[in-house]
Amino acid sequence: MEALDALLNRVSVARLTDPAPDGAQREALFQAALRAPDHGQLRPWRFLTIEGEGRDRLGELFAEAVERKGDATSKALDKARAMPLRAPLLIVVIACLQDHYKVPKSEQRLAAGCAAHGILLAAHAQGIGAVWRTGDLAFDDHVHQGLGMAENEEVIGYLYVGTPENQPRPAPVLETAEFVQGWGG
Repeated sequence: MEALDALLNRVSVARLTDPAPDGAQREALFQAALRAPDHGQLRPWRFLTIEGEGRDRLGELFAEAVERKGDATSKALDKARAMPLRAPLLIVVIACLQDHYKVPKSEQRLAAGCAAHGILLAAHAQGIGAVWRTGDLAFDDHVHQGLGMAENEEVIGYLYVGTPENQPRPAPVLETAEFVQGWGG
């Protein structure tokens, strides 16, 4: 797939099934992530892959986090447990924020976000379905601890990756004029 075609036509694919990407496809996903803009070459990211029974364990971790907030219904706990089962592979994108005299943490967060976007674009280019999700559990300290994250790390998103159940929808065509304007000072 041509690069411009991938950029113009990528869409989120929420309904995913087996198989997950194979080893060569995954390597391409992560190589694309590593091409993200990176002021200072800090490489302020890392990735966790979760699949198989790891998805069940992540679901339990999610349920624990929901339960710790109090007033958790059995429906809310079941929903939390089922979240990681929506795709055969989850990639947790983590920003590793460093103190740096020239590169603020906000830029490092953006770089990690660009790495996540690189994964999504590489998935689309290979015909792999993917969707970026966050929600409360992306910002939960109990989940962070369970994932083995350090104090200087933040979840940028959970990328759900797999084979599309259906043909992905066409990307909507948006009018650039609604978002772009000139500025003359």
